[in-house]
Amino acid sequence: MTYTLGIRENLRPFVEQLLQVFFVGLTIGLQRTVIPSLAETEFGVVQGSMTTIFAFIVSFGIVKGTMNFISGRLSEQVGRRRVLIWGWLVALPIPFLILWAPSWGWIVGANVLLGINQGFCWSMTVTAKMDIVKGSQRGWATGLNEFAGYGGVALAALLTGYLASYFDPRMTLFVFGLVVNLIALAAGALSFTETLPFAHAEAARHTSGIGKGLHSNYVEGIEKPTSGQVFALVTWRNRTFMALAQAGSVEKFVDALMWALVPVFMVAKGASLLEIGWVTGIYGFVWGGSQLWTGPLSDTLGRKWPTVAGFFICSGGVFVFPFLATVSGWAVASAIIGVGMALLYPTLIAAMGDIAHPAWRGSALGVYRFWRDLGYAIGALAMGLIADASGMLEAGFWLTSVAMASSGLWLVLRMDETHPRVSNTTDQKLTDK
Repeated sequence: MTYTLGIRENLRPFVEQLLQVFFVGLTIGLQRTVIPSLAETEFGVVQGSMTTIFAFIVSFGIVKGTMNFISGRLSEQVGRRRVLIWGWLVALPIPFLILWAPSWGWIVGANVLLGINQGFCWSMTVTAKMDIVKGSQRGWATGLNEFAGYGGVALAALLTGYLASYFDPRMTLFVFGLVVNLIALAAGALSFTETLPFAHAEAARHTSGIGKGLHSNYVEGIEKPTSGQVFALVTWRNRTFMALAQAGSVEKFVDALMWALVPVFMVAKGASLLEIGWVTGIYGFVWGGSQLWTGPLSDTLGRKWPTVAGFFICSGGVFVFPFLATVSGWAVASAIIGVGMALLYPTLIAAMGDIAHPAWRGSALGVYRFWRDLGYAIGALAMGLIADASGMLEAGFWLTSVAMASSGLWLVLRMDETHPRVSNTTDQKLTDK
């Protein structure tokens, strides 16, 4: 059988993947507005304890990061589709835990399951797209994927915030979450095309030197790496992989901030659930929608400089947020942050796909996503501790701003261009440089 790469050539599985990541986004988005806002009044969190509130993001980040690593390797053994279905099965208890939660510990537990779900399901939509698209389409494909996913996050954040203003908040999240999970599970089981054979075919063509068009700058030197070899390569042995891994980790500081700190900050300033839903929703919509042009932009200009620009734009938007005092001002700052995230987020994933060999691409993306989503835990814990120590919610914003600017500078100094059309680099070998 011939496995031809390209979005148009594989339109049906591509659309199936977009539908799945949209459902994944809805699943995570249902927690973005209501749960952090009601941590003290509904779930018994001691007033002002930011470290406790951030605990549910810490648990999510640690578990999701670990599951990304596991799922990447697992998908090379049992296939992308099976891992995706397992992820949706794990998600089924989450709405029940939210509905029946007597304390914040249950929410932390629900987010452990959410981390497994995200690590299995979202990871598979990304990996499956890298399997079936051309090297020159990775930015566009990733942009569409993240547009669908974070469009789902934004839509769920807005809808649940609106509905919870008029109906019982817990019942709102229960019904919304259960319906989404059941539909997603059914769709995954009935209509998700297995793409692992595409990766095997691409690896064979690359090894034999057969193929037309652009040739990606895959890191060479190992044929069948162990999990430890891939982990070392992505984490520290190759400077571009390392730069991408640290950038992925730091950018999750922003999402942790928008997930937990922004709602708590706005509640402290007297904002309503609906107003919080609008601000967090605008962030998600701008982030998701802008990826429709930032993904293709990276296919034209390359991966490095759009990513660097995104980090510095995010840094600026986060820095000014706590100095603003109106819902409209927060909405504008959220939109700026969303644009920055749109520039960097799909581009980092596309860069990984540029240099991760198809034979072990799932594992490499799993390691990258391990470090990236561990950033949820690192960022959330750091923000919670500094906010509690200083007695200032604003300190979490400034910490995130400095971290984003520093990460952007690291990319300037240590990241090689990876796009197969733009790149002139030769430093893509398995080295310790």
